[in-house]
Amino acid sequence: MDMNYGFVRVAAAIPCVKVGDCKNNAQQIESLIIQAEGKGAEIICFPELCVTAYTCGDLFSQQLLLDDAEMSLISILDFTRSLDIISIIGLPVTYHGTLLNCAAVIQKGKILGVVPKTYLPNYKEFYEQRWFASGDTHGDTTVLICGQQVPLSRNLVFNTPSCRFGVEICEDVWAPIPPSSELTLKGAEIIFNLSADNEGVGKHDYLKSLLAQQSARCLCGYVFAGAGFGESTQDLVFAGKALMFEDGHLLEENERFSFKEQLVISEIDVERLRAERRTNTTFGAAVARVNGCAQQIDTELFTTKSFDISRRISPTPFVPAGRTLDERCEEIFAIQIEGLAKRLVHTQCQTVVVGVSGGLDSTLALLVCAKTFDKLGLPRKGIVGITMPGFGTTGRTYRNAVELMKSLGITIREISIKKACLQHFEDIGASEEKHDVTYENSQARERTQILMDVANQVGGLVIGTGDLSELALGWATYNGDHMSMYGVNVSIPKTLVKHLVKWVAESIIDETSQATLLDIVDTPISPELIPADENGDISQKTEDLVGPYELHDFFLYYTLRFGFRPSKIFYLAQHAFDGKYTDEVIKKWITTFFRRFFSQQFKRSCLPDGPKVGSCSLSPRGDWRMPSDASATAWIEECNHLMA
Repeated sequence: MDMNYGFVRVAAAIPCVKVGDCKNNAQQIESLIIQAEGKGAEIICFPELCVTAYTCGDLFSQQLLLDDAEMSLISILDFTRSLDIISIIGLPVTYHGTLLNCAAVIQKGKILGVVPKTYLPNYKEFYEQRWFASGDTHGDTTVLICGQQVPLSRNLVFNTPSCRFGVEICEDVWAPIPPSSELTLKGAEIIFNLSADNEGVGKHDYLKSLLAQQSARCLCGYVFAGAGFGESTQDLVFAGKALMFEDGHLLEENERFSFKEQLVISEIDVERLRAERRTNTTFGAAVARVNGCAQQIDTELFTTKSFDISRRISPTPFVPAGRTLDERCEEIFAIQIEGLAKRLVHTQCQTVVVGVSGGLDSTLALLVCAKTFDKLGLPRKGIVGITMPGFGTTGRTYRNAVELMKSLGITIREISIKKACLQHFEDIGASEEKHDVTYENSQARERTQILMDVANQVGGLVIGTGDLSELALGWATYNGDHMSMYGVNVSIPKTLVKHLVKWVAESIIDETSQATLLDIVDTPISPELIPADENGDISQKTEDLVGPYELHDFFLYYTLRFGFRPSKIFYLAQHAFDGKYTDEVIKKWITTFFRRFFSQQFKRSCLPDGPKVGSCSLSPRGDWRMPSDASATAWIEECNHLMA
């Protein structure tokens, strides 16, 4: 098994160059290489033409500068002779009467390949065609450099023990069809861009957007190293940009306008990228349309160093951070509303029935109903909210349920399930004193029967309240709360439900409802099927029984989204929840997760309709088609060997 779980440590380096001083620049490059090697980086990328500096202008026509550049590369080759790290270095290369702006890929004193720049900017402040020829001029060939005959082509894919990568240079990524698009379709998983991108107001944000899009479109990692302090400021300023992306997500960036050398290091999850590519059939179809194959360059074999990842792993992958959260909540709520609205319009229903418990899930479902009716111009009295007190209902949840229904102005019905359940216990010979699964599920099914029958009475639809996390764990009573006529929360994980209810409370609801909603957010999660304790408080807390939902949502995300094996999810959880949960606790609940996830598929195989809102869904008609009889043996065995 990969000791680094598919993560590849990469570096972007910004040396402090001196224009035209190749010897000085080589020393700066060597210093950054040894620093990156010491930090376990497998590949390091430098800026465009870093050996000479980018802003040499007509000095590029001077033989002395070109000779010095090659001699400096020889020095760097000698310096790296005993190092495993792969270095990508920019310099001018002469070939058949032309000068090429190139990236030399080197390792252990050898040049593995030379990649020429394809697109030479020759507009506004740029005039590269004055000195350089495009790499397309010569096609795929070889070049003699530093005494070595090596491949010269933009069509090179380099194979390391842990990944495959390609190289493009600055302007290449701004082209309508960048070389990186073809390289990724020919196998490259990470793209390195050597750049000398100058600064301009607003340009940096545009560049970040461009690189994020390219990384997302190509399902690749993207490492960008731009020229910085030391370049000539005769006409332009270079801020020294280092940016790293993975499938459209920014992993790391440096501080621009630094006067010092910089080394930015992060890890790219190549296993995640491979999973995305396997799942995304459009990527596979695009591969089939690419003409020819890339020339494959094998790097020197070396033992991959083990490391702890430095990038942040979010403990709540379903919940975005910062200002994005409010925007995401607004969008999700709108998707729920539109889904329900379409179902109501299609069925010509003007009445819905919702079981309101005073808990998070039923609250969110009720809020969706209220706003859907508002948007359709229907009176809220068409929403029949039913509170169904049982043996475990507490005063707090009962009051919250009733007060919320009153403040929202819906039709309120209260139907106790106690007598019906006691009669049922007598009919089947069960004891009300024995708080077993029959005791609990009888209550859940009685509530569902009431909802269904009332819906028949009023000609309405039963709106389901169950969420994605409950479906993953099977924490629902089959043909009880598992069943409805439309489930508005079906693809929303529990960690996000809480944020959605809080967002509604703080953004789009009246003050009277707001206080109730905020108290619901603070109420422990419970099905309330077991009697309250001696103080009248909730005694049956879901997370005490099945484990913390934040852990289960974390496990669910990486299981559904990328198909990671338990050992990798455990590794990620160790980093995400460091200081909050011990390894023993994480192991306990990840084992529980996979045991329940496999055993409860039969409930998911017959789910009611409901809208998909995010990247993960368990709909048997959509994202997740799993046999109900699949064996969990391999997953549980791996869980059992965690920490071994």
